[in-house]
Amino acid sequence: MRIVIAGGHGQIALRLERLLAARGDEAAGIIRTPEQADDLRELAAEPIVLDLESASVEEVAEVLKGADAAVFAAGAGPGSGVGRKDTVDRAAAVLFADAAVRAGVRRFVIVSSMGADAEHQGDEVFDVYLRAKGEADAYVRSLDGLDWTILRPGQLTDEPGTGQVRLEARTGRGPIPRDDVAAVLAELVDTPATAGLTLELISGSAPVPVAVRSVAGN
Repeated sequence: MRIVIAGGHGQIALRLERLLAARGDEAAGIIRTPEQADDLRELAAEPIVLDLESASVEEVAEVLKGADAAVFAAGAGPGSGVGRKDTVDRAAAVLFADAAVRAGVRRFVIVSSMGADAEHQGDEVFDVYLRAKGEADAYVRSLDGLDWTILRPGQLTDEPGTGQVRLEARTGRGPIPRDDVAAVLAELVDTPATAGLTLELISGSAPVPVAVRSVAGN
């Protein structure tokens, strides 16, 4: 498979690219600056320099042509202000989804956030973030041209992954290593029967492949 990942230099994306390349898939990561390219090449992933905050739908669709799946793992990140929560967490996700439809890439996985809600109230930065993620999720759900899966991890940690997770429509809050988020994403892109599901993810007791198979088709 060829999988194109938005936010290709992010902490989850780099882990995902390593996993995909190791199993023989062709991973390509969209990055903002050429200086990030070598980090992807070291993982045997293809770097694609393109700024999703300024690119057109046509430009993004061009890099998605021929892909088997698209993963949106971009984020404005900690320390970013209200403006970039909108331009990255919402607008870039919408752009990437539109481009996937235009390029004919049906399999689409988006990394969202637990608590994401388009109707979330409040004006603090985290409130805006949850609202932006919720609006992006709602937009992706509205597109008939995508076989989408929305993944909403709990509190992200840099602890080593255990390969043991809880993946359900509702899990309740809890931590999850970024390693395990990446492992679940790798499994999801290869499991189209999870299309149409919004899933929460925290650490648990089920091996990642078992957890994904258990929700597939539900």
